[in-house]
Amino acid sequence: MYKSKIAGIGKYVPSQVVTNKDLEKLMDTNDEWIQERTGIKERRYAHRTQETTATMGVEAAKIAIERAGITAQDIDFIVFATLSPDYYFPGCGVLVQRALEMKEIGALDIRNQCSGFVYALSVADQFIKTGMYQNILVIGSEKHSFGLDFTTRGRNVSVIFGDGAGAVVLQRSNNNISEILSTHLHSNGNDAETLAMYNPGTHANYWKKDLADFNEATLGDMFMSHTMIDNAQNFPFMDGPAVFKKAVVKMPEVIMEALQANNYTTQDIDMLISHQANLRIIQFIQHTLKLNDDKVYNNIQQYGNTTAASVPIALCEAWEKGKIKEGDLVCLTVFGSGFTWASALLKW
Repeated sequence: MYKSKIAGIGKYVPSQVVTNKDLEKLMDTNDEWIQERTGIKERRYAHRTQETTATMGVEAAKIAIERAGITAQDIDFIVFATLSPDYYFPGCGVLVQRALEMKEIGALDIRNQCSGFVYALSVADQFIKTGMYQNILVIGSEKHSFGLDFTTRGRNVSVIFGDGAGAVVLQRSNNNISEILSTHLHSNGNDAETLAMYNPGTHANYWKKDLADFNEATLGDMFMSHTMIDNAQNFPFMDGPAVFKKAVVKMPEVIMEALQANNYTTQDIDMLISHQANLRIIQFIQHTLKLNDDKVYNNIQQYGNTTAASVPIALCEAWEKGKIKEGDLVCLTVFGSGFTWASALLKW
């Protein structure tokens, strides 16, 4: 069985910077309140009509492909992770294949929300290990700004999220320096509705009877109804405290699982890249694992939570700043809707 490595990495964030002060003009919130609870100072928003989840992914992919020393024609599989696709269907993977004028390769879309990138990385890793593919493009991209409730009603969620994309090229590793050591994936659907976007969807309140007024006589309203819109049930819902409590338990657990599987300890970690959901969560994890500041990279202050894009953006930025060097032990960890959580341990 072969080993895989990250051969190239890239990121893309939109040019439009939206500060907490900017959001004060739209809803009853303030900079101090946002920073105290999330650590976020600003985020990026994509252009409403000229940038999409897929186009941002393409821009990040171009950089990753160039840094890998190959061309788009060399890519033989795409794995695209997002919760904010351009279309309900088809997925963004085929849009990337079209935009980069690639061969008629396979394109797989991953729907694991904040955990999406590590899930996607794990899938790509298996394909490289078995020898099925040689160069796999893995993308995490999000355009949250198009689907948030920018009123006081939606402030607890809307102030958190931002737009952006990150991408890596996975290749077969021919040395013992750079390789993905292992990935670890978990889920528990008991709290699926704790962090979710219920509508549009086909659930018809099967799982949770109080999501909306559903009347079987009005079958045309099942997918999206005026009641759903009037009750703001077409926007994301999050029970923040519940997510926090679960994340600070499961993320350290899955980090330790990765370390123990490879006979390492927390002190062996050179860099921890955590999902950028909330600075307080990351600080809690850092304290739990007793890691120094120079072993944890955070950029949520500048970009907010970009869900599936947050880990590759942070990983790319940390590498570009020289904080990750060849041979470093890097741990990635994520937690998100589902609930799902995961980790990946790699030698850079």
